[in-house]
Amino acid sequence: MAISLILACVSASAATLNAEVVNSKDKPVKDAVVYAVPEDSSVLKSVKTPKQIDVDQVDKEFIPYVTAVYQGTDVNFPNSDKIRHHVYSFSDAKRFEIPLYTGAPEKPVNFDKAGEVALGCNIHDWMKAYVFVCESPFFATTDASGKASLQNLPDGDYQVRVWHPTLRGKSEDTGQKVSVASGSAPQSLHFSIREKKLWRPWRAPSSTSGGYR
Repeated sequence: MAISLILACVSASAATLNAEVVNSKDKPVKDAVVYAVPEDSSVLKSVKTPKQIDVDQVDKEFIPYVTAVYQGTDVNFPNSDKIRHHVYSFSDAKRFEIPLYTGAPEKPVNFDKAGEVALGCNIHDWMKAYVFVCESPFFATTDASGKASLQNLPDGDYQVRVWHPTLRGKSEDTGQKVSVASGSAPQSLHFSIREKKLWRPWRAPSSTSGGYR
């Protein structure tokens, strides 16, 4: 499972939360972002954010489909294809555009506002992906079994929430309050979310799949 890339300066005995996310049919939800917002914001002062992370473009798709970052993180959009892409977003949390390019863009994009950012390519309409900008550095994304683990949580009270591109409603409405303490056994949380359908255009024939996908 994908674990938060944020490194917090906390004690070795910091707490762990294990989460499971399913839909209304009790099926696991992959690529859900589970994040813990501390009620005491002072714990955020000891957090170091990564200088930069990548969202790649491979075979005319964004990789990964969902990327979670801490507010203020720089994201680079390398193009590993041999053709040009034109990356953009019109989302309120981040509006930006990287005109036609190959290889690496001149500079990364700073995601300085919390919220959902939908990505697209102006040349290949089926290319869709998401960056979820967390207000907290404590997060993880679920694997194919719908499970994720939040590690290195400092002692305290948290609101643990879930976001996913198909989530019906606001992530704030999914919140569960938990209290964690160093040295305690990992806690387990279960989330059941209602999903909405996402429209996505058919893609052009793929060199690897031999058809549409």
